[in-house]
Amino acid sequence: MKNMQSITGGEAVVKSLIMHGVDTVFGLPGLQNDALYNAFYDNRSSVRVVHTRHEQGAAYMALGYALSRDEPGVYNVVPGPGFLNTTAALSTAYATNAKVLCLTGQIPSAYIGRGIGMLHEIPDQLGVLRSLTKWADRISAPPSAPDLVAEAFRQLNSGRPRPVGLECAMDVLTNSAPVDLMAAPFALRHPPVDTDALEKAAKILGQAKHPMIFVGRGAMNVSEEVKQLAEMLQAPVIGYRTGRGVLSSRHYLSHPVPAAHKLWPRVDVALAIGSRFQLPQTHWGVDSDLKVIRIDVDAEAMNRINKPDLGIVARNEDVLPPLLPLVEAHNTVRASRETEMLELKAWTDEQFAHLAPQNAFLNVIRDELPDDGIFVDELTQIGYVSRQVMPVYNPYTFISTGYQGTLGWGFATALGVKIAHPDTPVISVAGDGGFMFNVQELATAVQHRIGLVTLLFNDNAFGNVKRMQQDLYGNRVIASDLHNPDFIKMGESFGAQAIRAHNPKEMRAAIRKGFSEAGPTIIEIPVGPMPDPERFKVLPRVRGK
Repeated sequence: MKNMQSITGGEAVVKSLIMHGVDTVFGLPGLQNDALYNAFYDNRSSVRVVHTRHEQGAAYMALGYALSRDEPGVYNVVPGPGFLNTTAALSTAYATNAKVLCLTGQIPSAYIGRGIGMLHEIPDQLGVLRSLTKWADRISAPPSAPDLVAEAFRQLNSGRPRPVGLECAMDVLTNSAPVDLMAAPFALRHPPVDTDALEKAAKILGQAKHPMIFVGRGAMNVSEEVKQLAEMLQAPVIGYRTGRGVLSSRHYLSHPVPAAHKLWPRVDVALAIGSRFQLPQTHWGVDSDLKVIRIDVDAEAMNRINKPDLGIVARNEDVLPPLLPLVEAHNTVRASRETEMLELKAWTDEQFAHLAPQNAFLNVIRDELPDDGIFVDELTQIGYVSRQVMPVYNPYTFISTGYQGTLGWGFATALGVKIAHPDTPVISVAGDGGFMFNVQELATAVQHRIGLVTLLFNDNAFGNVKRMQQDLYGNRVIASDLHNPDFIKMGESFGAQAIRAHNPKEMRAAIRKGFSEAGPTIIEIPVGPMPDPERFKVLPRVRGK
């Protein structure tokens, strides 16, 4: 039975979002979206609008919301320059397989594509949106809103998660028409599991003498199954950046990149679960003595670097549960490798001792964050080291940009994480360079009372760039020294709690004070140059040609 109502396009969009469980939208209103925000006002008991000071902030907050909950994060902005301001966040959502819905306005329908210079007009906005998303479309009339919103959510939740987009012209948001709000349920589409491939994989894994497992973000929802499989095979599990927390760092089989590289020459079977599996293939080397099995929901990603010996195109949630008993049936008798793996952990700790200044701060952060506390990475010296050194105990508690490496994303993204988890401690790390990319969102944090604790490591430079100029280019330093404000006075002027800590001990006390505050806390930590962690990521070829 149809549920026809004469409503505006804006009302149709908002009511459709509510039907799909959306209760938070990040956005910045403007002329082309006025009718949409009017509908948000009428539905304010169902949807919270977190309005930001910059479009980039809105998109990053939606990204943090999505990455930390594995649920859609929705943001809305005006077209043209407003939409373009969000594209760094959209590209990061694409890189991290995040369920982000970009809802952008558009100029009046009659003028789209005509190039006559309407306010906020850009050439082929929908084409730009499609280039940065998995799927995007235009809502051309109020009655089409429910079905297109439903399709957006089907795309978000089917196959490989990636951002999607919808644009809607200002006249469509304003005009009224009969709308059927009972949109057809969106049927998710997931690749079927090839049972023959499962049997082949189980035999290869069961017969492996030195297996190794690599996990990425795609394995977050099969954490327990990964643990069972690793213990069954006594296989070390490697998670870097987006795969951290799939297997707890406390587990003897959980290891960082240098440990994997050390073992790599004798690995005979590598299993990649929801991972791009890039470092071993592009840097460490492969040969005919190595069998590679990949489980990935994206068929196109399977052969992008090298063709695996066996590829299973399906969701890990559908593959791992039936794979476990098959592996058990084919598995050889294996002695525990706990002693060996603990010695390997001790070896990597010795390697990481080179990074003593970063380690001292990370140890305090880990001590003060509960196991389920969330850490948001950033392109700064502490962030780089955290990707390998800082222990992570649970899925979705280490938030990283992945390969996109988007400088300045951290603070705004972490605000979205904290909104998604208001009762969970969240720490964001930032450098003075990256923090200033979205410093204006400190006003948002104060206004919406977002209790995020941000650790601002201040070396008055784009520190990584400056070190490369010094070390690789004969100290030809240019455009990397920075002039900064007094961050304490600045934070206080916004209405935030602002504390300066000069060492790890003082930072510990400041974190505790920040966690007790209802609103945001900025903790500035003045630092000097730190050891280069790059040597632990880019490791040489150790097998193959």
